[in-house]
Amino acid sequence: QVQLVESGGGLVQPGGSLRLSCAASGIILSINAMAWYRQAPGKQRELVATVASGGRTNYTDSVKGRFTIFRDNAKSTLYLQMNSLKPEDTAVYYCTRGGWTNSGVWTPFGSWGQGTQVTVSS
Repeated sequence: QVQLVESGGGLVQPGGSLRLSCAASGIILSINAMAWYRQAPGKQRELVATVASGGRTNYTDSVKGRFTIFRDNAKSTLYLQMNSLKPEDTAVYYCTRGGWTNSGVWTPFGSWGQGTQVTVSS
């Protein structure tokens, strides 16, 4: 059974940093493409970043240069390093597996974790 458990969220001031973790079990993390999503109150879930099994990364424009997605395959853990945080980054953050269609569109699949709350406020 695949299980993804997010952690590392919290309250941080604007300009601060957080590192989110996603502990994966039931899968071989190294051969899976993974992603971070977020969902702010009253908004749809938004794709934040993806990392392919080979290491290629992609980010939504609003977080480019501030967020870094990476994995530690030995620990079967996916991370999201978030720097220069802004109030608009406030959301529940989720990790999931996924892949790309033949036309290059990212598609999530499988189970979702419970998410971790990130609040950026002074």
